[in-house]
Amino acid sequence: MEKKTTIKQEKKLWFKLDLSANVYPTLQRKNFSSVFRLSVLLKSEIDPLLLQQAVDETLPRFPTFQVAIRKGLFWRYLEKNTRPGPYVQPDISNPCMPMPFRANNRYLIRIYYYDRRISLEAHHSLADGSGGMFLLQTITAVYLRLKGHFISNTAYVLNIHEAPDKEELEDAYVRYASSKVCPKRTQERAYRVRGTSEPFYTLNIICGVLSVKEITQVSKSYGASITEYLNAVLLYALLEKQKMEHPYKLRPVKLALPVNLRRFFPSKTLRNFISMVYPTIDPRLGPYSFEEILSQVHYYMRYYITDKFLNGDITTNVKTQQHPLIRIVPLFIKDMIVKQFYTRIQDKQSSAGLTNMGALPVPKEMAPFIERFDIYMGQPFSARTNCAIGSFEDVLTINFASSIIEADIEQLFFKKLVKDGIHVHIESNRI
Repeated sequence: MEKKTTIKQEKKLWFKLDLSANVYPTLQRKNFSSVFRLSVLLKSEIDPLLLQQAVDETLPRFPTFQVAIRKGLFWRYLEKNTRPGPYVQPDISNPCMPMPFRANNRYLIRIYYYDRRISLEAHHSLADGSGGMFLLQTITAVYLRLKGHFISNTAYVLNIHEAPDKEELEDAYVRYASSKVCPKRTQERAYRVRGTSEPFYTLNIICGVLSVKEITQVSKSYGASITEYLNAVLLYALLEKQKMEHPYKLRPVKLALPVNLRRFFPSKTLRNFISMVYPTIDPRLGPYSFEEILSQVHYYMRYYITDKFLNGDITTNVKTQQHPLIRIVPLFIKDMIVKQFYTRIQDKQSSAGLTNMGALPVPKEMAPFIERFDIYMGQPFSARTNCAIGSFEDVLTINFASSIIEADIEQLFFKKLVKDGIHVHIESNRI
């Protein structure tokens, strides 16, 4: 009897969507889902049967990924998914495809393999990149153990035989929102790249592979960090692109930069815990040299990426969601309001997206089996390009994901790196 009760209780397990996650299902449409991808490239070919076994053994340790999304009267929520799966499958040429909520036995993750690569795709309503990296690295560790190797439970690898820590399941936004003031946000429109939209099933990937040592030396020569330098290079490329178009009216160039809040507010959450900042260059003030762009990015990030400003930002979001009037508004009305706000205002506040997960640690026993990691922000909501960066040992990868045919931004970006003396190896899924 006790065993039956436990199974019944497990089936009823459910989670509220975290603060960020509430937006992503609202933006869902037939040709768009908020999906990101994380990949690990090993040094030997993947055995799909062992990989499936690793997924089956690992997923129960991650209850917030073993879920389906459901609709309530006022909010959506995540419910434990007891259906078979998810099943590993051969990789596809166009990653991060739309993820219908009823497809794939209702799972919101997909696991692919190709040659030596394991890839995890996840809907953003489940987690951010950090949460996804814990799942990917744990699957990889279990896979390598099944091949006979010892891998310790350190870095991003969790012990699959332990129950999840309650903190891993929390909505950390609510826990830390404590600011006494809610800062105002700019709603000024940013420069938008003009291009020819690809069919919705096409995602163009351009990947640059380079040396961490080389880019560190160049960044230091400018007196900047790697993140500051790469932000400045992308802003420079966007400014050059706008200049090439000879627009009637110049607009500010802005990046949407996710900040991992775990760096400032201790939390083990495997769900979303990020906040957005917007490094900006306004060409209406006059022409900028690259050094001036980099200087502005440097001081912007040091001024805004602090626990005080980030707390103010998350407090604004939490107070908005918890407002009594918002809580009682039916879900279909919330969806209409959020979709209109995002389409008309929020999406137009940035020229491109850029995320940098930084150096990715792994258990020391696992390092000899890994060549590199790749991160993809996925399909942009509107016709533009997104950029995602990560590094492992001396290999740094920069992945652009674009829904337009033209690759001017990517070309200008990598040309600047080469001009600064950085060797770049380019890969792409384009023909």
